[in-house]
Amino acid sequence: MLDIAAELHRWVGQGRDFAVATVVAVGGSAPRLPGAALAVDAGGTAVGSVSGGCVEGAVYELCAQALRDGESRVERFGYSDADAFAVGLTCGGVIDILITPVREGDPVRPVLAAALAAAVHREATALARIVAGPAELVGRAVAVRPDGTRRGTLGVHPALDRTVTAEAGAFLDAGRTGTLEIGAAGSRCGEPLTVLVESSVPPPRMIVFGAIDFAAALVRAGTFLGYRVTVCDARPVFATEARFPDADEVVVAWPHEYLERTAVDGRTVLCVLTHDAKFDVPLLERALRLPVAYVGAMGSRRTHLDREARLRAAGVTDRELARLRSPIGLDLGARTPEETALSIAAEIVAARRGGTGVPLTGAHTPIHHEAPAAGRTQPMGAGIGTTS
Repeated sequence: MLDIAAELHRWVGQGRDFAVATVVAVGGSAPRLPGAALAVDAGGTAVGSVSGGCVEGAVYELCAQALRDGESRVERFGYSDADAFAVGLTCGGVIDILITPVREGDPVRPVLAAALAAAVHREATALARIVAGPAELVGRAVAVRPDGTRRGTLGVHPALDRTVTAEAGAFLDAGRTGTLEIGAAGSRCGEPLTVLVESSVPPPRMIVFGAIDFAAALVRAGTFLGYRVTVCDARPVFATEARFPDADEVVVAWPHEYLERTAVDGRTVLCVLTHDAKFDVPLLERALRLPVAYVGAMGSRRTHLDREARLRAAGVTDRELARLRSPIGLDLGARTPEETALSIAAEIVAARRGGTGVPLTGAHTPIHHEAPAAGRTQPMGAGIGTTS
């Protein structure tokens, strides 16, 4: 639901009643991930998507029904071999969808409103909602902030609120969306519960070192992919906002010194485009020891071999060097700055999602990947577990 936070936040501010359908779990080649949402207001306006078009019409009607009866429910959609024109996912996947009414006076409305406001203002927040358990509990929610404060209650027992708050905080720390199971004893309601946790965190960072023409194109690609993009170069004549109007910030500093003092995390990507040893070696020596998602360096294969030898001489281990993507990007035959930026962006996406980079035509690999570290969410009928 937080993927359409801006529009829903506006609806809340306007006092609109609406219902929101959120993907809870997926199986097979379903096109959208948990957290994807479609919302319908009382006037029939729709925003978002849960399936890329396969079951939107049926989900729209379920939202309209929820607005009428005020009931939350979970519905499953899958492929029907017996009737190819049945309402289902023609791609062959399975999705479970939570439909929740959000009307004036509904207890869940202020909780969802708090989560939406935080997401719109790029403040970290996790929204935890019960999606399986006693029918009267389905749809209940709490919103959790990084400091552990909570908005709302699940209305069962304070111990359950504390458990879900702690678990949602762990999801938030990792920037993950997924489901977790709470056993009958822990749920304090006599039955197991399944909880969907949606995390909304500030955009991940892309730091581009080297204020060159290729960097300008990569900045645009990074922005398109949702990164907060910084350009860093030690040369003030090149590192200017006028040359990089699409960057979130332009920093004039020696790259390795800037990397030492700036904040990075497990979602950060570092793209080294300087291909100049006096910048690259001290920068990469530090970059390859940081817990970031991606480190890539531009240069020819000859440049790479020279850079590798210099890094080894500086004490970088083989294991650390194995993290370096160099020459940077996928083999697309790129020549122009824009094509090169596409090549780099494609490699970043492949690394993030666990893709192979090979053409899908003729391949027998899954179309939709998740990186191994991100885990998978199973369909509810298969037994949802905590994603990791």
